[in-house]
Amino acid sequence: MTTTGRRALLAAGAAAGATALVGCTSGAEGPRRPSAEREAERVARAEAALRARSVTVARGLLERYDAVLAAHPSLAPRLTPLRRSVAAHVKALGEGGTGPVEPAAASPKPSASARPTPSPAPVPVAADPATALKELAAAERTSSDGHADALLAAPPEYARLLASVAASGAVHAYLLTEGARA
Repeated sequence: MTTTGRRALLAAGAAAGATALVGCTSGAEGPRRPSAEREAERVARAEAALRARSVTVARGLLERYDAVLAAHPSLAPRLTPLRRSVAAHVKALGEGGTGPVEPAAASPKPSASARPTPSPAPVPVAADPATALKELAAAERTSSDGHADALLAAPPEYARLLASVAASGAVHAYLLTEGARA
């Protein structure tokens, strides 16, 4: 066999091997995705998880406001504007797709065909209004700290929103404690 014949044979063998490998990798799972696409999906999943955590924190705070308002209706003039702000935070943090943010009492009754969902455990509220306000202020600080901690993992636009919500929570905590003395 001549040198040219060997080269042709090797080239044909290499081409056949490459074809076989391509056939193996493009089987049931499809062609491999570029790493940039996989990275984009990873970032999107991380952001969705961050948003879900942020909305959960904000909803928990909203539930606390509702519980304090139910236990101490006399605090409504003071708490209603703050509660309204927290409800707006829930909506903004979840891009408006997180469901209603009104108190449970204002929610429509489920239809007979709707599947019942377990109700969350009631939020404990102190019998003394001053203590209830202090506990609500502590919840605001905890929520604010949680949003501030999430800034490190957030994409820039969402980080700005989290910073605003965290700052608002700090102001709410002040208004619930120190601001009452002024």
